[in-house]
Amino acid sequence: MQQGTEKRPPLDPRLDPGRMPRHIAVIMDGNGRWAERRGLSRAEGHEAGARGVRAAIETCRGLGVRALTLYAFSTENWRRSKLEVDALFRLMSKYIRKELDAIHRNNIRVRFLGEMDRLPARAQADLRHCLETTAGNTAMDCCVALNYGGRTEIARAARALCADALAGRVRPEDVDEDAVAARLYAPDLAEVDLLIRTSGEMRVSNFLLWQISYAEIVVTPTLWPDFDQQALCDAVFEYQSRSRRFGGRP
Repeated sequence: MQQGTEKRPPLDPRLDPGRMPRHIAVIMDGNGRWAERRGLSRAEGHEAGARGVRAAIETCRGLGVRALTLYAFSTENWRRSKLEVDALFRLMSKYIRKELDAIHRNNIRVRFLGEMDRLPARAQADLRHCLETTAGNTAMDCCVALNYGGRTEIARAARALCADALAGRVRPEDVDEDAVAARLYAPDLAEVDLLIRTSGEMRVSNFLLWQISYAEIVVTPTLWPDFDQQALCDAVFEYQSRSRRFGGRP
């Protein structure tokens, strides 16, 4: 990852710097298929996908995007083989140790969305160190959705509202969208402007169900390990070509 003092990669000349999405979310799909097509193991596919993470962070930082959320591991992914799950968490720890200094130098704050208590102890420790090291950074938020499910997040917010109501801190008639949003994992994050899914699958997979209500969705057939800087710029260009009406008329 480039150091904060180095020159950033130039913007794609097609892009309007004044119309950048504030928050991009990515469903990183296709590592397994990428590996299978090359006769490699799924673990090697995830290793290749980690390089895509670096490219996405660098590109968003260079474009001036304020927040990037990456869907790293869903609550449903525990159904995968133990061998693959263990490899994923080893890779996560390896990535943090390798990239943390550069992320910090680039003034990027790492944030966590999900339920941390089920993660392996080593992964929890590495992740907490990353969160603490970058907590004061201000240029961009990089949010990692890990052991994350959109329904779980909304149910968690509902439980918090119930607890506050029972304690007399909130009245039922005061429960509105803002009250729910305030109890999500990262209530201060802007809602998602652009949702990207790689590998061509046409579903949102229980990802940021509340936050993507009016997101523009771009689905690309590109497998995640091949999703490079130009591919992300292409997705942003498609986003900028659309008219966002938020339920209204032009």
